[in-house]
Amino acid sequence: MEITDIKIRTVAGADQLKAFATVVFDDELVVHNIKVVSNGEKLIIAMPSRQVNNGEYKDVVHPITSTFRKQLSDAVISAYLEEKDRPRV
Repeated sequence: MEITDIKIRTVAGADQLKAFATVVFDDELVVHNIKVVSNGEKLIIAMPSRQVNNGEYKDVVHPITSTFRKQLSDAVISAYLEEKDRPRV
């Protein structure tokens, strides 16, 4: 599965939450609301989730393998850093 597009929406004024990403795979599947979060030391991604009846949050979608999670994380964080550093007009 190839990542074919990433769109970043930065979030101003939030402490830990830095951005939301929309990622397109193989020009056929899109995943919205992947969060870019600062845990104090580094940037990480958090997959889209929803609250279930017992109050817990469960991922709606998530990578199965650690290899793909790293690939996705690296791509989203790289896109975020590019967007964050892009001059505003």
